[in-house]
Amino acid sequence: MRPATARGFRDVLLDEAAEREAVAASLVAVFDSWGYSPVETPVVESHEVMAAAGPEGGEAAPFRLLDSDGELLALRPDMTLPIARVAATRLADDAGPLRVRYLAPVFREHASFRGQARQFTQAGVELIGANGPAADAEIVALAAEALRAVGLTEFTIAIGSVEVLHAFVDAAGMPERWGTAVLRAAHARNLPEVRRLAAEPGVPAEVADALARVLRTRGGADAIDACRAALSACGRPGAADGLAETFSILEGIGCSDVVVVDFGTVRSFGYYTGMVMQVYAPGLGLPVGGGGRYDRLLAAYDRPAPAAGFAIGLERLMIALAEAGATPKAKRVDAVVGGLDRAACFAGAAALRQAGWRVVLACGATSLELVRAAERVDAFEAIEAADGALYRLDRAGGRADRVGEPPDQPPSRRFSGRRRP
Repeated sequence: MRPATARGFRDVLLDEAAEREAVAASLVAVFDSWGYSPVETPVVESHEVMAAAGPEGGEAAPFRLLDSDGELLALRPDMTLPIARVAATRLADDAGPLRVRYLAPVFREHASFRGQARQFTQAGVELIGANGPAADAEIVALAAEALRAVGLTEFTIAIGSVEVLHAFVDAAGMPERWGTAVLRAAHARNLPEVRRLAAEPGVPAEVADALARVLRTRGGADAIDACRAALSACGRPGAADGLAETFSILEGIGCSDVVVVDFGTVRSFGYYTGMVMQVYAPGLGLPVGGGGRYDRLLAAYDRPAPAAGFAIGLERLMIALAEAGATPKAKRVDAVVGGLDRAACFAGAAALRQAGWRVVLACGATSLELVRAAERVDAFEAIEAADGALYRLDRAGGRADRVGEPPDQPPSRRFSGRRRP
């Protein structure tokens, strides 16, 4: 047989894996600098944990499986649900606010005809036990700093509010099924369907007008003012106050240049309760990441607490960086060390590594054979260990000069023609 990866999964190899590792490390470093501590959870959760969030709790269906005891399990479809479980159980006695970060693979089932990935990596944070506009602004500002840290210079964070849409639905006074249909249509960004529902008999004119206009409202403080006017006309004047204060904080800290208020920004209404956010980058038709406030989720695990967070999809972020020409370069091998004296090869390579070099061993290779070994791995240097010393080789395999002791100088340009970074 010829082995192959399963549908929706893929191998990440060599340079690409190194590039992903560098980007992930930059994200984690920013999260850590804001005081977010790492948490790791199992890839498998009880299906009850997943179901507790409700039918709209996840972005896609989880993989389901039965263990040998007949218990129904699920591969985690995102990281928010497992971390909410941990916060409600293992960390329930923590006084909070609890700040946690993660970098982990998640799994989502998709029908074969959709051709979508079924495993991807999320990097994100959760802020549990903190409420209000300052906490929401922290989440948005942290996302912006993390994206800048990985080299993404052009991006937009769109923020909206679930509260605003719920306020319009409540003001309509229509049957529950009508409100559910409106929220589902808004979630799918199906504006024609929202307008059709708004035009149904019995919907107050001011609510119909607000639903038709507000989901298309986009901008800064002016967009919030327009939304507030529509809310006041519907008798719900305070529904946008929290978002207004959050945006004011972001303006005050110089973050509003990458933030746009977009009341068409929505996520799962069964999951989020307040501010919601989506991250967009040029050249990518899908969000790079998203999140928001989900104050009711931990109550499903018998520990009510306010919470907010976001996740960045590493795969989509790598595409965005590639589109921007900002993919980090994989670190090259500095030197290949060879020679007939194997012990000397190991000792010489160890000395170079101690000086900060990245070194590959080629014990037994000398002269032109050692040069070819260095070329195969795109190394800066071919170095031969002999007579108690290390010698640089030129392209013809001859000894060019001796590496100093300690080897604190970078590799020579004689071999590769390029400097070691």
